[in-house]
Amino acid sequence: MTRLNVVLLLAVLASAIYLVHTQYESRRLFTELDRAVAEARRLETEHQRLQVEKRAQATPLRVEKIARAQLNMRTATPAITQYVSDPQGVATATAAAAAAAASQPAGVQP
Repeated sequence: MTRLNVVLLLAVLASAIYLVHTQYESRRLFTELDRAVAEARRLETEHQRLQVEKRAQATPLRVEKIARAQLNMRTATPAITQYVSDPQGVATATAAAAAAAASQPAGVQP
């Protein structure tokens, strides 16, 4: 009978130690989860702030002002526009269009 009592006592002690360890791990994991949620919330707030700042920096008026001041850019006018022609490219495009039209059966439109 005493052996049974000793075995049961050891089983109860092992169970108690396991319970304490499990509760400790549970609390540690809950604390870690809470920190992670707080960090995610902080990062989301910072992301939203950065998005607002990005939109403010990319306004067309600001971009044009910086382009004029720092890059010495100016708006395109017909006086400064240069047109480049590519006669060979036009001939190639025309030939490709004619070949595509010839390969279509009669009465079918692309």
